[in-house]
Amino acid sequence: MRARIAAEAVRLKEAHRIVPTVAVVLVGDDPASALYVATKEKAVKETGFAARDLRFPASSSESALILEVEKLNADPSVHGILVQMPLPPHIEPRRVIGAIHSGKDVDGLTPANAGRLLTGEFGLNRGLVACTPLGAMMLLKETLGAQLSGLDAVVIGRSTLVGKPMAQLLLQENCTVTMAHSQTRDLAARAARADILVSAVGRAELVKGDWIKRGAAVIDVGMNRKAGADGKSKLVGDVAFDEALEVAGAITPVPGGVGPMTIACLMRNTLIAASLQAGLPSRDV
Repeated sequence: MRARIAAEAVRLKEAHRIVPTVAVVLVGDDPASALYVATKEKAVKETGFAARDLRFPASSSESALILEVEKLNADPSVHGILVQMPLPPHIEPRRVIGAIHSGKDVDGLTPANAGRLLTGEFGLNRGLVACTPLGAMMLLKETLGAQLSGLDAVVIGRSTLVGKPMAQLLLQENCTVTMAHSQTRDLAARAARADILVSAVGRAELVKGDWIKRGAAVIDVGMNRKAGADGKSKLVGDVAFDEALEVAGAITPVPGGVGPMTIACLMRNTLIAASLQAGLPSRDV
């Protein structure tokens, strides 16, 4: 997909003199956030896009950050705006995200884009969809194809970043969706009935092998640190991978599963945004 996006970026540049440009906003000096930003910016440049790196001290006020977002909204050379989370405690993320113009919301998190997803009014020439659930849905379609319709799906986690949009995308594919979370009773039994199981709760290896229906498709969105036998920490997902591998029909690893799809979908959203802002129809990549 990244190769197709890069080819479309070349076409846009040659035919319309447009270079898709994304502004990445980082507040504070959190090492994990800085690493995520560097990964995103590398992918942006490898795809033939342009990146703007805007960094602000952790002491920045919410009003000052919103003012910077509004400047980016008004800048015609910027097609996508990405505010890296988490923000410092004194800044309300919803107000900052809400300040982003929906047409430049390449994370797909503004109320306007979330609303379009809820009502089913999204697509290439309409709204932008949150990158991680969009990437997860692409993986499911690639694996299951038309067989998605009528399947039982369980989404563990109810965040606006993954859980809620993931459930909406599954509903759009005619799945029967159960949303589960930290207060769900008998979570293991609910999970065990799922043909599609998506976990996005951020709890290391919460989902055990015996929670998974034989042959189920498992999407692991978790990214957690766990101490290994040698005392060093390692990245693990929400799913106990080795146990799940014995029963799942398909499963995403951590790292290297949903993460690369998230980055690719960020590029895809930026390409769509650049086309729409130029009054051009988007091409499906």
